[in-house]
Amino acid sequence: MFEELKPHLAELRKRLSISVGTLIVMFFVMFYFHEPLLEWMVEPLNIALITVGKVSVHAANGMITTSQVGGAFFVAMKVAFFAAIIGSLPIILAQIWLFIAPGLYANEKKMLIPFIVGGTTMFMVGVLFAYYIVTPFGFDFLIAFGSFKFTPLINIEDYVGFFSKIMFGFGIAFELPIFAYFLALLGMVDDRQMKDFFRYAIVIIFIVAAFLTPPDVLTQLLMAGPLVLLYGISILIVKLVNPAPPPETEEKSE
Repeated sequence: MFEELKPHLAELRKRLSISVGTLIVMFFVMFYFHEPLLEWMVEPLNIALITVGKVSVHAANGMITTSQVGGAFFVAMKVAFFAAIIGSLPIILAQIWLFIAPGLYANEKKMLIPFIVGGTTMFMVGVLFAYYIVTPFGFDFLIAFGSFKFTPLINIEDYVGFFSKIMFGFGIAFELPIFAYFLALLGMVDDRQMKDFFRYAIVIIFIVAAFLTPPDVLTQLLMAGPLVLLYGISILIVKLVNPAPPPETEEKSE
């Protein structure tokens, strides 16, 4: 059994090595640009502090701080790693596809480019949705809550980790139609199965939204809502790619 797994393990090691190597190279590239990247990441927070500060004397003095001697350096590393993952995404997706490609038919192997382009595009759509739609509402609510009594002092190390978690959460969530499409293409799922699973999907979506977003209802709904919509879109995609056979056809085959 182990001898049979050896070729697969060797292939997996190759794909992981390429992915990790790409990530390391991209990390050093992004580290060079960490300052403009950090400015981009902090902008929603600054806007929220300014907005809340206009209506609160305490929040008007809000600021972004660091609690570590080498805080700025570690923040730069976090920012570079966050950007490196996004920059490496096309290569990582390509390695995933090339790993599973030997088990696919010839026509399915040709879907490499659509998988990379579609996966990267939907991930970026999720990140941009989180950045321009979710974070403004979420940060305004979280900072405004209690700002009449307390001065917000935001720890930059915590913020960068918090921001990255939200961005990755939405990026991965928006991959749902892409994965549904390719699972349907491989014949692993049909539209009836997805419809039957819908009630359970709703529960899973809200659990995932609660885990990946701040502990407030507004931000969780801003994630759960699009996910439910994406699941509905995924059902339509799967129906076009791999529709379930009519009930009478199934009865005859039995």
